[in-house]
Amino acid sequence: MLTLDRWAHALPEQQAHVLCLDHLQARLAQESSDNPVCHATSEHLAYVIYTSGSTGKPKGTLNTHRGICNRLLWMQEVYQLSSVDAVMQKTPFSFDVSVWEFFWPLLSGARLVVARPDGHKDSSYLLSLIQQQQITLLHFVPSMLQVFLGEPGLDACSSLRQVICSGEALPYALQERFFRHSSAALDNLYGPTEAAIDVTYWPCQRQSQ
Repeated sequence: MLTLDRWAHALPEQQAHVLCLDHLQARLAQESSDNPVCHATSEHLAYVIYTSGSTGKPKGTLNTHRGICNRLLWMQEVYQLSSVDAVMQKTPFSFDVSVWEFFWPLLSGARLVVARPDGHKDSSYLLSLIQQQQITLLHFVPSMLQVFLGEPGLDACSSLRQVICSGEALPYALQERFFRHSSAALDNLYGPTEAAIDVTYWPCQRQSQ
């Protein structure tokens, strides 16, 4: 059997210490198989994301386990992801939407489909990925949704059941354009990064502002 150290020379130059786990099997077998004791509480930090807010000066926002767990459990209660769903993860991890894209499908047992780097900028690629992976739920900022709706072949995205918009104002004209091209539900969310991503949501209705 080939071992990791046989391929270590192929790694790029770096200062990391490489562990060849196949050489540690005997030692690892002596370790406990019980889950380690968790000392984290709901008030401990879960993540930090930098945002400029209204000042233009970047600042780190500190989000706790309680905040993000509350947010994810709310999403699950409202949208009911299951093992038949596939969520596209396309938001760069420097933006807070990526947090729920990563963790919500893992929490609910849905399938997590990770788009290629910078794939969120290519509407043609996103259309193809939705079709190939049968994506059922994804997020768009309204400006990207506007571009996406200009792609030919939207009718082939029949797997989509829910689209979530946030990050910018969602114009009424764009909402109506979406409903002309898709039978999926469209929800408009808003919230500051400091409040674990979003604090309000609105299920959009056809011909309703």
